[in-house]
Amino acid sequence: MKTNRLAIIPVMLCFFVMGFVDLVGIASNYVKADLSLTDAQANIFPSLVFFWFLLFAVPTGLLMNKIGRKNTVVLSLVMTFLSLLIPIFDNGYTTMLIAFSLLGIGNALMQTSLNPLVNNIVGGERYASTLTFGQFVKAIASFLAPYIAMWGATHAIPSFGLDWRVLFPVYMVIAIIAIIALGATSINEDQQTKASGVADCFKLLGDKFVLLCFFGIMCHVGIDVGTNTTAPKLLIERLGMSLNEAGFATSLYFIFRTAGCFSGSFILSKISGRTFLIISVVAMLLSMIGMAIGESKAVLYAAIALVGFGNSNVFSICFSRAILSKPSSQNEISGLMITGIFGGTVFPLIMGFASDAIGQIGAVLVMTLGVVYLLFYSLKSETNE
Repeated sequence: MKTNRLAIIPVMLCFFVMGFVDLVGIASNYVKADLSLTDAQANIFPSLVFFWFLLFAVPTGLLMNKIGRKNTVVLSLVMTFLSLLIPIFDNGYTTMLIAFSLLGIGNALMQTSLNPLVNNIVGGERYASTLTFGQFVKAIASFLAPYIAMWGATHAIPSFGLDWRVLFPVYMVIAIIAIIALGATSINEDQQTKASGVADCFKLLGDKFVLLCFFGIMCHVGIDVGTNTTAPKLLIERLGMSLNEAGFATSLYFIFRTAGCFSGSFILSKISGRTFLIISVVAMLLSMIGMAIGESKAVLYAAIALVGFGNSNVFSICFSRAILSKPSSQNEISGLMITGIFGGTVFPLIMGFASDAIGQIGAVLVMTLGVVYLLFYSLKSETNE
């Protein structure tokens, strides 16, 4: 019996819930102001997200072998629901650490299990394009979070005392709907023929192609987080903008990243992932050149837009190629690939040291190394597409 293709609807709703993790950016700023925290204390919140990916991605791949992909996604939705429920009642520092830890754990479980679950509904040539469309849906939630929080901050609800925290009950309701919708949906899953351990998972990195994909995802996430951090600083350093003015750089990046996800979902159904990856990486390379030498607003804005568009489909292509390369170990491969999201911690750390030493050009050079690797990956790696 084939899985009902309408199952893609609740799955896409889960992608929307996946985007809730990005609320940590705007929320950490509000928590810092509410509790008079230092930058170091406030920066712990976003760091927690990537930390839990390092710890939970591979174990989640093994968990899927035992309880199935759909049940693992439902579990991740429940974790997300709890993370959104807690801040409604208290916004103390310890409480928020617990809430964001649960959000990070839930998202690690979700990204590891939801992406391969899509393959049970839409596989083969349409897999990468469907994942890309899922990333587009996820980006919508990421976009909305700052606006909902800002609305709550200016339209406080005295009887509940939520102010900007109105973001949590709004997203919590959507999480509940996703739990019910996915729970009621029948999805046929591939049966696992063998049990695996953590050592078995990491042995898969001995496969050259899997290892190439793993580092590809590390570079993708590192460039993503790095651009969000560096783009405003570039405008301040080169053009003398204020922080409020330079903040548009982050919005510009997300606008073109979202547009890239949306268009990529159609382009990938027409051309091979490898061809589109090469085009995307060339756009990113041009972007790095623009950010390295640009001295005008037009050049820097164009460079930020290019990296947003170019980096928008790298995850979907790397992930789908890795999954399809070893059909018998898809759950384990998924755990390994999602562990690569830890690149979002590694890259900014190195970029910080580089920019302290020689200015923002140092941060751009570190990102350029990631782009050069992606170019190598796109030209050298081969798979059946």
